[in-house]
Amino acid sequence: MEASYKEIESVSFTSDIKNVSIAETLVDGICRDNDVHEDHYGNILIAVTEAVNNAIQHGNLEDLTKDVTISVKQNSEELCFTIKDHGIGFAFDNLPDPTAPENIEKESGRGIFLMKSLADKVSFENNGAEVTLTFNNLK
Repeated sequence: MEASYKEIESVSFTSDIKNVSIAETLVDGICRDNDVHEDHYGNILIAVTEAVNNAIQHGNLEDLTKDVTISVKQNSEELCFTIKDHGIGFAFDNLPDPTAPENIEKESGRGIFLMKSLADKVSFENNGAEVTLTFNNLK
């Protein structure tokens, strides 16, 4: 049976790309406070900042009147980061493969691929305007 989750942190900020640093600081503190092994820290940092970057740029279209919210919850085995924006979402289950030959040289289109590669679980709600990244076995 899955242990229940407890929310340990939540932060909201405007959709300014400079505010990705807020997400970085949050990840630093969460990882430090939870003794996350350094081997996992980089995966968490990259996946969360990629999700925040997508929320700012693609979800909220860098509209400074719209916020991005990150909430963090944990149980005895997992850390979960949920990133929410106010966008209309996207077809998260129908994305082009960034490793396909026709996409290799494109400058964008790797964010979801990265998140799925680095997190143990990635789930989308609200048509993709909310993504939850789950990381386990972190010590």
